[in-house]
Amino acid sequence: MTAESFVTPRVADIVARTLHAHGVRHAFGMPGGEVVTLIDGLEASGIVFHLARHETAAAIMAAGASAMTQNPELLVTTVGPGLANAVNGIADAAQERVPLIVISGIVDRPTRARYTHQVIDHAQLLRPLVKASFEIEPESAASAVARALALAMTEPMGPVHLDLSPATAAAVSPALNVISPPKLLKPSVTMTDPAVHTLSERIGRAQRPLFIAGLDAVRDHAGPALQHLIQKIGAPVITTYKAKGIIPENHPLSLGAAGLSPLADQILLNLVRDSDLVLLIGYDPIEMRLGWLDFVGDPAKLVEISDTAPDHGMHHAGTRIHAAPRSYLLALADIHAGDKTWTDGEPAAVKNELARLFASNGSWGPHAIIEALNAVTGQEAIVTVDSGAHRILLSQKWVAPRAMSLLQSAGFCTMNAALPLAIGAKVADPSRPVFAVMGDGGLEMGIGELATLRDLNLPITIVLFQDRSLALIALKQASAGLKSAGVTLGETDFAAVARGFGGYGFNVENCDDFRNELEAAREREGFTLIACKFDASAYDGAF
Repeated sequence: MTAESFVTPRVADIVARTLHAHGVRHAFGMPGGEVVTLIDGLEASGIVFHLARHETAAAIMAAGASAMTQNPELLVTTVGPGLANAVNGIADAAQERVPLIVISGIVDRPTRARYTHQVIDHAQLLRPLVKASFEIEPESAASAVARALALAMTEPMGPVHLDLSPATAAAVSPALNVISPPKLLKPSVTMTDPAVHTLSERIGRAQRPLFIAGLDAVRDHAGPALQHLIQKIGAPVITTYKAKGIIPENHPLSLGAAGLSPLADQILLNLVRDSDLVLLIGYDPIEMRLGWLDFVGDPAKLVEISDTAPDHGMHHAGTRIHAAPRSYLLALADIHAGDKTWTDGEPAAVKNELARLFASNGSWGPHAIIEALNAVTGQEAIVTVDSGAHRILLSQKWVAPRAMSLLQSAGFCTMNAALPLAIGAKVADPSRPVFAVMGDGGLEMGIGELATLRDLNLPITIVLFQDRSLALIALKQASAGLKSAGVTLGETDFAAVARGFGGYGFNVENCDDFRNELEAAREREGFTLIACKFDASAYDGAF
């Protein structure tokens, strides 16, 4: 970047500076000839470009960074195959409610109509996955980027796509303005609001009220207000997997997460059906399974509190309160007298039964591995987990001390999410210890990102559940009475692979060795992979 280009900025510079003004600090992707000017502009504006090994992983890295910063983050892809490679990651952002900005290179307009090499209709390809798609033009570059950012950050959050051609990126910008985000003022709901009084009266009449909290409540920082209210009335809280930790999970009224484990759901759904008032706080059932379709017999006892319009038909609440969860809960807690509910102690009995069901069933195996991980992660750690049998078990057994301490693909449930989520989280917040929990199938799908770990010199600990199987699918085949097919994996020496990528790699087959390697990993500068070997039969009846 020359001094002259600051006087007469390129369109790429205006794009980058507008992104920076809206809080974007990280870009992930793979470069191509069509985006080299954009990357130059990003670096000059203070947005660091991080090289990934695959575009879908890059999109999920941006999701991990966004979870830490609470800001939009950026995916950069080149034309055609670059963007097509990213489709899985963009779909994940759509269903995980990630405010992802996708900028792809595109062939210059004068040659596009007659040139076919690598040319596909980017907007049409992404139409089902993004909230909007625009092409950046020189005269309106800042406005187009600001519009994309506003759409991405509007609930429900999601990805927005922008095309940028090389000639446009390199052109001298005809407009020098950079559009900053407006100051956002959100009026608070007060205890004098009639809607607060109405629900307070319903809670006062209820003997068995119950709360179900979701991701939107986490994003609204509603945890302290929710905890204050439930303590006043003694009502339990169930969460989605993405909302784990909105109430610290060692709290006696926190019943943990639901939606994927049949063992947990059977108990929790019985409690929900026994309740006489169910309050859905920022809850989106995209993470839930079929057992949560119309999960109460009487919709009248369902009250939904959210400022996001529902886009599902999984349940039909009798009352919907369109309000920010935090503000509304604070007003409820202020007005409510605090009459105790659930005097029979059933929530405590359910919490104890869940702990019994998911307790370790041996000295080694997935239960013991998760318990050992629980013991060493600490209050500040970030744990990411990949899809598979280990994710279901970990999401039930791992005790989340705070919101957003466990990151996963829970709506889209894509494989190979844990490692890129961990990379993005560590890049955005280097102060926190980060652990990526993966299965061998997931790691083999995206093993090239070990090179990203090496090149970024990130001290992430990978805990690999190596059972040589796509265990969750094998369990589903068995439950359907089908023969096992296409789920057996050969035994990769992952410890050697990790060392080959410049990290530290170890195989363990008992808890003492596992704990020792977890402790040793704390002191290392580079990444550590701990391959925990056990037989897939250890999952039988586990969840």
